[in-house]
This record gives sequence, C-alpha cells and structure tokens, in this order.
Amino acid sequence: MESKKILYILLVIVIAGASALTGAVAGGVAVYQAVAGKQPANPGIQSILAEPDAQNPNQTLMMNLTDVETAITQSVQKVGPAVVTIVGIVPGQMTFFGTTGDATVSGSGVFISDQGYILTNNHVVEDTKEVHIVLSDGSQEKAVIIGTDIYSDLAVLKTDARAPAVATLGNSDLLNPGESVIAIGSPLGNFKNTVTVGVVSATGRSIDTGSGYQIEDLIQTDAAINQGNSGGPLMNLAGEVIGINTLVVRNTQSGGVAEGLGFAVPVNTARAVAEQIIQKGYFSRPYMGIRFQQVTPGVAAAYNLPVQWGVYITEVSQDSPASAAGLQQGDIIFKIGDVAIDESHSYINALFTFKPGDQIVLGVMRNGEEVDLTITLGESSRK
Repeated sequence: MESKKILYILLVIVIAGASALTGAVAGGVAVYQAVAGKQPANPGIQSILAEPDAQNPNQTLMMNLTDVETAITQSVQKVGPAVVTIVGIVPGQMTFFGTTGDATVSGSGVFISDQGYILTNNHVVEDTKEVHIVLSDGSQEKAVIIGTDIYSDLAVLKTDARAPAVATLGNSDLLNPGESVIAIGSPLGNFKNTVTVGVVSATGRSIDTGSGYQIEDLIQTDAAINQGNSGGPLMNLAGEVIGINTLVVRNTQSGGVAEGLGFAVPVNTARAVAEQIIQKGYFSRPYMGIRFQQVTPGVAAAYNLPVQWGVYITEVSQDSPASAAGLQQGDIIFKIGDVAIDESHSYINALFTFKPGDQIVLGVMRNGEEVDLTITLGESSRK
C-alpha cells in the first residue's frame, strides 16, 4: 500500500514538472517569434509582450530590448563629418613694453551648406585677422568670415573646400526639457570631434553678457561643453542640429561653483541669422543712431535722475533716425514702444523686439518732463 502511494506521488511530480517545462518552452518560443518577427522602429527601449503561460493565464512575460547607443552613434556618424575645428589668428596688441605677438584662438563650427558655408559663434572669430578650419579627416583649409552678429553670438564663414558633409537643421521650437541631446566640438582646440551626451535642462533661458544686453531664448543643457566647443552643434537623437553651443557657466554670483550649465543658441535663431548674413553680409538690426550711458537705480541715485531705468543720450548721430525724431543729447529714453526699460529689459533687448522700418513711440524724459517722440527705426548691423 505504501509503495502505491509513493508511486502516485512521483507520478504527480513528473506530470507537474512536464507541464511547467512545456509552458516555459511555449513562452520562450513566443518571445523569440515576437523578437524575430518585429524589429524596433526606432532605437531606444521597446517592450515585447509574450503569450500568456497556459498553466498561468494571468501571468505575462515582459522583455525590454535596449538599444540606446544606436541612436547616439547614428547621429554622430551623420553629423560628425560636418563638424570642423576653427583656428583664428588674433593680431598682437600695442602695450607699454611694445607689440605683443599674434595669438591663436580656436573653436568649433558646422557645415550648413554644400557651398562651403559654416556656422559658428561670433566670439570664436572676433578680432581675428585670418581663419582656417580643420576638417574631420585632419586636413586644413582656408576660410573667410562672411558676417557676424554680436547680439546672438553667431558668425558665418565660407571655405572653397568641398564640404565632406552638411548638417541637417532641425526645429528648436519642438524641444522639451528632458530630451536627450548630443554635443560635438573640439574642446581646448586639440580634441577634435569630441562627443558628449546630456539632456535639455530648460529652454528660453537668458544670460547677461555684461555688455548692456542679454543673449535671449537660449537652450540650457548638461551635456559637457568646454572651451573650444563654442560654435559646435547641439543635436537631437534624429541627427538634426537643434542648437549652436555658445557658453558655459561655471561660477555663480554667490561664489559657488556650478557644473552642467551649458547653453546653446536655438537653431531657429541661428538659421534666420545665417540666411541673412549669407544674403547681405550682415544681420539686419533696428537702428536709432545714438550713443548712450545706461541708467540704473544706482546711477539714478548718484546723479539725482528722474527715472530708475533707461539710457542717457550722450550723442545723436547726424542724419540718423534719432536726429529725425528730434532726440537730443541729455534725453533719457525709458520706454521703447510698449516695452519699458528695466532690470529684465535692457535698451538693446527692448530695441530688438522691433525691426527696421517700424514706426514706434519712445518714452523720453527731457528736463524732468515726460515727452513722447515718434521714430522710424533704420537698418544697421550695429545698434
């Protein structure tokens, strides 16, 4: 009797084991068929749901296919050949001890046309007397500066050499915080085509240049950007350029050290500036024709001025829009159109909300009284 019970128990164990094995094999076959029959449409992480186990109908098997590197490597392979290292020669300066030697500066750039046009930062080529580029294969070619725009920190160069590749420009208006981005450039001028990866930390950032205006609507990223990366492309995982890397903040006003605070000019801005520079040789900016000193609360208190914010006119150019509008030396402009000059809106940034040819009303303080003057803005590549 005991032997029959033992045999019965062994038989139950064998049947249960066989059922479990059959379920596992069936599930494995289903997963294999799903993987083999359908490849991921886009690189990244994709989940595949296997058929339910016959013995456990409420249990499902989830399998993750991770291919993050594919999107990054494909984007780099697509845009990398279009990236160049830019080397400029800044002439020596006259000092008390004589003339200093020429200095070498470097940065990055990217081909945006098969006609040899290269997009980079203004500060990369500013004050240079000659420029050459180093292609991704290491060959060197001469380049000339077609035009620059200091207020967006952009410049366009041109070379007669054949572009090994041309970058595709995306749409920076579609960027969202958290989106993965890739930066390519030549940090320190020596490590050409260095790739760093990060995310879009924020959009619409403004940075005070310390020169009376802000660079506005910047993309903030934590992708590593170092000296020499300036002018290189920031791109998305589709291999589209969505920004031009321009600066990094390392020290805060409080004295602390910051990390991962890089900024890029949105490609929609860069595209508009580059197209005009290629067409005209400069980017069209509205023009008044004045020289001025900034008025801040501290300056207003020191000189007992009637406004806290604005610009004090020190000179009006002859035959300029300002002269035609009746502006005079000693006037203080405190409002341009509907934009009041304040801590967040400098004279330059307020002026640049309009375009050449616009007729606007200026809020002016003259001899302690408010005066409204109408001006038709001119066109210039300068303020």
